[in-house]
Amino acid sequence: MSGLRIVADENIPALEDYFGDLGTLVRVPGRNLQREQLLDADVLLVRSVTRVNAALLAGTPVRFVGSCTIGTDHLDTGWLEAQGIPWSAAPGCNANSVVEYVFCALAALDIDWRGKSFGIVGCGNVGGLLQQRLHALDIDCAIYDPWLPDNPDAAALATVLAQDVICLHAPLVKDGPHPSRHLIGRAQLEQIKDDATLISAGRGAVVDCTALRDLLRAGKRFTTVLDVWENEPDIDTGLLELVDLGTPHIAGYSLDGKLAGTRMIRAALSAALSLPDHSDAAAGGGVKSGRTELLSRPTVAPTAFAAMAELLLQIYDPRADDRRLREAATGAQPMAQAFDRLRREYPERLELSHYSLDATTLDTALRQQLAALGLQ
Repeated sequence: MSGLRIVADENIPALEDYFGDLGTLVRVPGRNLQREQLLDADVLLVRSVTRVNAALLAGTPVRFVGSCTIGTDHLDTGWLEAQGIPWSAAPGCNANSVVEYVFCALAALDIDWRGKSFGIVGCGNVGGLLQQRLHALDIDCAIYDPWLPDNPDAAALATVLAQDVICLHAPLVKDGPHPSRHLIGRAQLEQIKDDATLISAGRGAVVDCTALRDLLRAGKRFTTVLDVWENEPDIDTGLLELVDLGTPHIAGYSLDGKLAGTRMIRAALSAALSLPDHSDAAAGGGVKSGRTELLSRPTVAPTAFAAMAELLLQIYDPRADDRRLREAATGAQPMAQAFDRLRREYPERLELSHYSLDATTLDTALRQQLAALGLQ
């Protein structure tokens, strides 16, 4: 054992399994982490709720920072690099979870995506996987990502906002040539068709949420799905009342995605500090290997979109997350605390690949679509 002292966000799963062999683990609430808790720490493991910068780390012995999430806007990477502190995030770890959230949200709202056109803002790990999934489903899409001008589906932002389903997966970039904060402001929101659907599952501040609230309150009619919000965890409950589906930043919260993030950061830590590699076979916190059988016959006509929606919602129904968030917003606990509690106590959610279906009663087209979505 190398005897490292590792301070980690208590919400990172399988910490003991993936880091217990390295030394002492100290679990802390990530949102309220203080510099004093790091005065004897060698390694800091966080999620997106912890701001990692000079104020937190200056003068501490921390020599590696790992974020078990896809984004980096909470890390002052320039300062870390200037101090010679290696760092890593986990890009792509929960991409599949977010893509499945998109389709389950549409199913929950009874929006048949077959024959719809899609627009994607931000075509990194999540947006790129969604693009692949749409191509597999033979669905047209337009992509706005100024960092990827050669994408075969590249289009102007106005073209993307003119599609039937608009999915926002851009990272939060505050400066540089292509800032994304409030990229979708009032003018852009006004361009969205009244019969369209807007799904925001990247970073909350990519949308001007005040402008969105005001437009919805004034009668703008497009369907709105928000998983991410400005000013998390103290979100705008007035906006929550107006959206069609609201969830507490959990689109990427499948157990598969969480464990992938933990696994990626352990690999990065081992590489940065020349530590032994970790064997997944030694971890007791892996995703369940067994598959769960679904209904062999949907209760509705097997050729209908409703059959596909029913099967998806048996696996993950985001309306349950919506209900919990709305109940929390009207409860006695302050919104910020309730929002964090919902994320901390989030129930186990497995991805579609863990479920199988006897599809012999379904027509070929529907079987192909279910397979493209990831169902076995």
